[in-house]
Amino acid sequence: MKKLSSIFAFPLSLFFLLISLSGISQQPQTYQSPPKAIQDLIDIPQTPRVYLSPQKSWMALVEMPSMPSIEEVSQPELRIGGLRINPRTNGPSRDFSYGVGMKLINLESQEEFLVSGLPSDAHMGNFTWSPNGKYLAFTQTDAQGIYAWMLDLSNRRASQLMEVPLNGAIRGTPLKWSADSEYLICRTIPDTRGEAPQAPAVPSGPVVSENAGKAAPNRTYQDLLKSPADEALFQYYTHSQLMQVSLTGETTPFGDAGMVAYMDPSPNGAYWMVERIEKPFSYLVPYYRFAQEVEIWDNTGKRVQSLASIPVAEDIPKGFGAVRKGPRSHEWRPDKPATVFWVEAQDQGDPRRDEEIRDRMYYLDAPFVRGKSPGVEFELRYSGMDWVKEDLAFSYEYWFKTRQRIVNEFSPKDPEYLTDVVFKRSTEDRYNDPGRFVDKRLPSGHSSLLMDANENHLYLIGQGASPEGSKPFIDQYNISDGKTQRLWQSESPFYEYPIAIIDPDQGSFVTRRESSEEPPNYFLRNWKNEELKQLTQFPNPYPSLASVEKQELSYLREDSLQLTGTLYTPPGYKLEEGPLPTFIWAYPREFKSASHAGQRTDSPHRFPRLSWGSPIFWVMRGYAVLNNASMPVVGEGKAEPNDTFIDQLVMNAEAAIDKLVEMGIGDRNRMALGGHSYGAFMTANLLAHSDLFAAGIARSGAYNRSLTPFGFQREERTFWESPEIYFQMSPFMHAEKVNEPILLIHGQADNNSGTFPMQSERFYNALKGHGATTRLVMLPYESHGYRARESILHMLWEMDQWLERYVNQKQ
Repeated sequence: MKKLSSIFAFPLSLFFLLISLSGISQQPQTYQSPPKAIQDLIDIPQTPRVYLSPQKSWMALVEMPSMPSIEEVSQPELRIGGLRINPRTNGPSRDFSYGVGMKLINLESQEEFLVSGLPSDAHMGNFTWSPNGKYLAFTQTDAQGIYAWMLDLSNRRASQLMEVPLNGAIRGTPLKWSADSEYLICRTIPDTRGEAPQAPAVPSGPVVSENAGKAAPNRTYQDLLKSPADEALFQYYTHSQLMQVSLTGETTPFGDAGMVAYMDPSPNGAYWMVERIEKPFSYLVPYYRFAQEVEIWDNTGKRVQSLASIPVAEDIPKGFGAVRKGPRSHEWRPDKPATVFWVEAQDQGDPRRDEEIRDRMYYLDAPFVRGKSPGVEFELRYSGMDWVKEDLAFSYEYWFKTRQRIVNEFSPKDPEYLTDVVFKRSTEDRYNDPGRFVDKRLPSGHSSLLMDANENHLYLIGQGASPEGSKPFIDQYNISDGKTQRLWQSESPFYEYPIAIIDPDQGSFVTRRESSEEPPNYFLRNWKNEELKQLTQFPNPYPSLASVEKQELSYLREDSLQLTGTLYTPPGYKLEEGPLPTFIWAYPREFKSASHAGQRTDSPHRFPRLSWGSPIFWVMRGYAVLNNASMPVVGEGKAEPNDTFIDQLVMNAEAAIDKLVEMGIGDRNRMALGGHSYGAFMTANLLAHSDLFAAGIARSGAYNRSLTPFGFQREERTFWESPEIYFQMSPFMHAEKVNEPILLIHGQADNNSGTFPMQSERFYNALKGHGATTRLVMLPYESHGYRARESILHMLWEMDQWLERYVNQKQ
């Protein structure tokens, strides 16, 4: 009774005093705005998005908005089955990548045309050209729902196709063109579905999960189903009726209603491949790992054949090379009238098994009644196909453990399926990246690789990473001998990236060109006669940044690894003015090769486009800003990168600071560090394990790795296999060592795997419990990336206040 009596003997006045003090840190806060120098750079519309017609004769420019309001972001939201659904529209919630206007450019004449008939309050998305290039279908979202619209190129007028609302709950487009461009198949809301089910006020019993001794390691997912009520809501909002919609808006139900996730026509237009989600659902994995039924329907919606009944995938083995058992990745062969291909794991989907063949491809021809035919084998994990013609195709395979990527050439007509290795490299080796093959849209709407008229050559577009910076290129690939020839490459002082080849025989292509002083614009180029014609005239959205100096830095860390970063200094700054307060922004990346880790991947000629999360804003507040500072973490041979994660982070940071101080630009006593997501994790670790920085800013991070026990980022080992790594890498476990001010910012609705809002809340409490100087800002309704204008302005205000208080004033 001594302990109990001592509690009751505690002075009541002191008890209430402690309660009041504990609430001091929770102050009501209204949305704030940063200083004008920063705010003036925020309300800038995005660069319009480009949608080229299949024949590359027209280019649709879709104007994008700046930022939505908090009123839009705070719309109602259901978080079920790995989906986030707005119940008012039956579509994705917080999808603000919508178009607000549209123009057309004729690539032959370079004339620009306005589009008439667009919705007055445009929220357009899911743009998809008809295979014949005469129509551009898209969706329009309003307060009542999502609707199908279509632009007729003949009169350049847009109009609503039908009154029936679309079901956009499942990710992916809710409308698909037929192969002959005569109609669309749309995923619509059944008119008979009634009101949404209501969760019972009184539960009928507990929610029980059971495992019968079977290993089922899963990464940390969010927004999963949690109850029978969630299951009912998931089925209600994902249930759809496919509808055939003519060019004049006439509608006909297409097949049976169900939870349709995907639909795609065969190249000859006689069949449709339809994938449906089936019960049982899972409380452990998102919807894309639920049970699936893959079927073939004819063009009237009648079921012809079941291709696969795929069970729920709760037991995928651990590791980045792991896949589900059985058939997966069903697609149509574009070079055949109606042939389906897919792959099946030969190692039970387990990368730890020692098998010579990991995956194998299979085919099934119409009318889909004969058995499957075996196809090409893969020593590594299958990662895609490019089809050229009946006797030429390219397969792709990849293995995470070795970072190896292989491109093979083979003839599908060859019964032995002998393959020749075309490209073989490490995915970390950006300097030797051959680029990607250029594709073209076929009359059926499917894609194959672009060839010249004589069918002798293919074409590759690549980033062209080099020690001098990225120089995008176009190469010609000789089909007969596999050799490549450089046709064109970007040259300084511009960064120019080819977005489409119009006609390889004439040498015409479209590029997106920019420089450090000129904003991105689209151009029509010719690699044969070097002709250049400007298609768009987008002005510089940031005239106030015109006098900001930008430098690409290269420097060495202690072990001689090459590091890089982009340095910005304030307008008019001169070295004789003395060193500046400095803001370093970074994101760690893992490598298996030190030589690859030091490769340069950016260009000194990129225009400084500002996103909401950019640190470049503070150059207008008198800071030197080192953006994208290299933070490689290398583990060669049998060593894993994370074995020495902390030591390498410290070496990276020391090298960056030493370089800036050596240049006379950075003040060693006024260094700030910041990062988002894994960059926030980096920031917290560097504050815990070094004294290099005056303060840190960590946004939307994860700080306790025991809360992601089955792996995180590129770490394949589980907590139980390597508890010391999880402990050492978790700044939460070292909160007592953080003796510099740290600002934590997090979206209250973060749905990114592993970065639960709880991560920042628990870390803040740990820091506070050890007397650290810290502040936690939770942004209402925001996810892993922030969207609302009010949220972003307030975030910038918080960051600015923190930097001014703890960095700029620190002398």
